[in-house]
Amino acid sequence: MAKIIPQDYPRINDAKNRYYGLLDDSTLVPHIYKISANELRDLISAAIINANKKSSRQILSIPINASPEEIDLIHKREGKKLFDYFKKYVGDPAATAHQLYGKHFLEVGREQFRNRTLQKERMNSGWRYQFLALTCAQKSKRFISVSDIGAAEGDFNAVIAFIDQNKQPLNLYVSVKNRSNTMGGQDWPKAIQALESYAINDKNRTGPYCCIFGIAMDRGTRYVKVEKKSGKSHSVNTEVWLSDFFWPFFANYGYEEIMQAVLAVLIDEYSPEKLSSQIEIPDQLLQVFGDYCKKAKLVDENGYFHDPYRLVNFFCQK
Repeated sequence: MAKIIPQDYPRINDAKNRYYGLLDDSTLVPHIYKISANELRDLISAAIINANKKSSRQILSIPINASPEEIDLIHKREGKKLFDYFKKYVGDPAATAHQLYGKHFLEVGREQFRNRTLQKERMNSGWRYQFLALTCAQKSKRFISVSDIGAAEGDFNAVIAFIDQNKQPLNLYVSVKNRSNTMGGQDWPKAIQALESYAINDKNRTGPYCCIFGIAMDRGTRYVKVEKKSGKSHSVNTEVWLSDFFWPFFANYGYEEIMQAVLAVLIDEYSPEKLSSQIEIPDQLLQVFGDYCKKAKLVDENGYFHDPYRLVNFFCQK
């Protein structure tokens, strides 16, 4: 990665200010337009649809007119996916093997199915607010340009002018996360480095850049991530914007206003979804999961996980 150089954009220089060293947003052009309630509603509807497509929220996408043969194939396919999920997303191989010892594959399969459902829901929510933040910024009329980065490192790029027209516009590289704990503490330095590397190497960029991790649902304003031991920031050009700063900046709506608007669309356009514990899991799907467990010799003839050491070996295999 190229050498990190502090970007030349106005920063808060009052050492007594809690935001000392952060971007001085008062130097940027303000909002002069507010997206109408009806237009916001349309943006939310589109964001929900796009998120559903992107994250495949429904684990069992069974068409209404599906034939018994088609349903059978879907159950077999999803049973295999559940087995793959069982291996891929194990947390602690040793602790999990110890926990599963003596349990039947039906019990384990149900738990894995619900865990996978919750994971899909979290992914869906993440995509929803990424799409919504992007389109709100595009429609806000505050920014010179807003474009989807289309890369794993970040979600969108917004270019904003300064009130002082003699200054080159500022490039904001924004990665949207649902909550601050979406990433573990050890993941933040890598994510910060990746996003800033994208900004540095963006051949279309002119002018300074600032990298932003936008947190859609944690209350608060903004801060910088620092190393625990040294107390130094991971990057002087990267900030974390919490919901009370993030949404007003890009959408000109407050966090609670956004959540109320999303709820209104969900109520009007969608039936309440079942809790993961309420979902009826097809027996055939669980049997297919059990068949793969048997093929891997993880369960005995009665379907019980009987060898925790074999489970650890299974989880640790590439």
